[in-house]
Amino acid sequence: MSEEKPLNVPEYLLIRSAEARAKHLGISVEQALAEIKGESQPVEEVVEEPVAEVEEVVEEPVEEEPVVEEVVEEPVVEEPVEEPVVEAEETNQEVSIENKTVESIPAVTIRFAGDSGDGMQLVGTRFTDTSALFGNDLATLPAFPAEIRAPQGTVAGVSSFQVQIADFDILTPGDAPDVLVAMNPAALKAHLQDLTPNGMLILNEDAFDEKNIKKAGYEIDPRESEELDGYRVFQVPMEKLTKEALQEFDLPGRAVLRSKNMIALGLISWTFNRDLKDTENWINDKFKNLPEVAKANIKALKTGYNFGITVEAFHHTYKVDKASLPAGEYTNINGNIGLSWGLIAGAKKANLDLFYGSYPITPASDILHELSKHKNFNVLTFQAEDEIAAAAAAVGASFTGKLAVTGTSGPGLALKSETISLALSAELPLVVVNVQRGGPSTGLPTKPEQSDLMFAMYGRHGEAPLPVIAAKSPSHAFYAAFEATRIALKYMTPVILLSDNYVATGSEPWKLPEIENLDELGTNLTTTYNTENGFLPFFRDYETNARPWAIPGVPGLEHRVGGLEKEDGTGNVSYDTDNHQYMTDMRAWKIENIANDIDPLEINGDISSDTLILGWGSTFGGITQAVNRLNSKGVKVASAHFTHVNPFPDNTAEVLSQFKNIIVPELNTGQLSKLLRARYLVDTVGINKVEGLPFTACS
Repeated sequence: MSEEKPLNVPEYLLIRSAEARAKHLGISVEQALAEIKGESQPVEEVVEEPVAEVEEVVEEPVEEEPVVEEVVEEPVVEEPVEEPVVEAEETNQEVSIENKTVESIPAVTIRFAGDSGDGMQLVGTRFTDTSALFGNDLATLPAFPAEIRAPQGTVAGVSSFQVQIADFDILTPGDAPDVLVAMNPAALKAHLQDLTPNGMLILNEDAFDEKNIKKAGYEIDPRESEELDGYRVFQVPMEKLTKEALQEFDLPGRAVLRSKNMIALGLISWTFNRDLKDTENWINDKFKNLPEVAKANIKALKTGYNFGITVEAFHHTYKVDKASLPAGEYTNINGNIGLSWGLIAGAKKANLDLFYGSYPITPASDILHELSKHKNFNVLTFQAEDEIAAAAAAVGASFTGKLAVTGTSGPGLALKSETISLALSAELPLVVVNVQRGGPSTGLPTKPEQSDLMFAMYGRHGEAPLPVIAAKSPSHAFYAAFEATRIALKYMTPVILLSDNYVATGSEPWKLPEIENLDELGTNLTTTYNTENGFLPFFRDYETNARPWAIPGVPGLEHRVGGLEKEDGTGNVSYDTDNHQYMTDMRAWKIENIANDIDPLEINGDISSDTLILGWGSTFGGITQAVNRLNSKGVKVASAHFTHVNPFPDNTAEVLSQFKNIIVPELNTGQLSKLLRARYLVDTVGINKVEGLPFTACS
């Protein structure tokens, strides 16, 4: 370790420490302040040289040990912006060597909660990224109101971010939080019931005034009732700390309090032994054009960290070691980004340009945002005036030989329905992304649900079957998108790719694949005649039943496309009844035949069990972790999970026949159960909910 650099204790923090000491010892503040200063160096030197004051405590622990104990009792010590965090950590290791304890734990679930303007998503994301950089396995669950600015101080306006970090492989963001950071009474009201018994409850005590307590729906201050008796409560004056720490900065009053979330992040970082350097670098990059704002946020971050250093209640800290993950390069990824990258990879492996047409809609908008950053990969993004225009533009792009994608959520899929039917009739490759949310109509725009499965299967007029693929986790969204691309291009068909809000906004570490290890994707593009007599646009491949893909501008390959029924082979408009029967059957058989070209359904868990838990999409983590827990306790149970929902894998009937009991958890009222019963004549037991919350392993 390099030469110790002591903490610089500002005068206002000495005063706060004296106030706490006076209250504890029953003496005056002046006397306590004099004692604090007198126990180190003469008053004049303490004021002028606050660094030396703590340095002496470090260098002479025997003579000054009483000071160390009293510093621990003091509620706040702040390191100024000038002092690097690592120096504070090094000094702290010396100062608190007899007081700080570090408990190793395998996993912890932390939930940050506050008003939608309190920056809980940012704080959660920063803690997550730091933990990912450290090497933990993790999973997250962001939750926020649908309103752009929800009613401040109310339960309806609460935004939260939950993250589980672990030193082993995990699949969910945790059953319930072990730690709850509540920035106001409304956040406490909304989330207290989820906190584990004896869980750590950190409150922003400055927000608990009469007005906020009433707005949250409390009759009396919950801190004065018995409601919090079953938890370890820590009250932190976050707003006061923020104001005092940032008084040197020329910031408007309301702007100052925007940094109070950094107090919470700094304190949690101390409590769980997270380094601040990554967050500092992020702040400096984020506010590189606003250096004063960057400095203010960093100082607030360090103030929260140093509050943990000097308050004895926070001297029992926790450590979650690195997870044993396979060797490789990792990044923390959410489902929308993973899906975007999967589309880019699919385009590159097919040697095609990527076109993405979309209209902004929660929670799919981030796909448009992400893809717009990657023009260097020949990605063309188009923000259309509405959902119908976005889909129509994508069909046009497909006709011209691009990998065409249109994305939406819930209501947008309904609006795209007619255009998807056009692509199906014209037999053009198209990927349709639907990031599901609570419905119907506007519904619950920021909450997860799996209620669009039936619409994906049947939401078009006429006999119009399409492949349906579902992403099961944030990292799997990459591979689901790549697979959707493969099928669309190989079989000349639209493909519906289902994600949902849980997958889209949740995140986890993902091992970056080697691009050369991804399969090359073939296409049906052609520039030559396919018969001796010329070009027939609906002359099909005998293995895939796909028609050739001839783009405009190729001499001799001109042909008609549209929504009217086509004659087999020529593609000319046809009203012949036998031809319509044949073309309808052929389109259906083309989709059904894909079952022979996808991975079989795999069984996880105890294959000798009588019970199978069967799921699709985002229920994967909760189901798999629950089965693993039960197996570890000697309970016989197995699970299987669909990525391909239409067609089902070819071995589905065989798998189902092995079990007496089939349980199907879904975030809907039983849509997969209906499909299984209709197709395989098996009885299923549904575990269904539409509460806007994902399944946990314990549920």
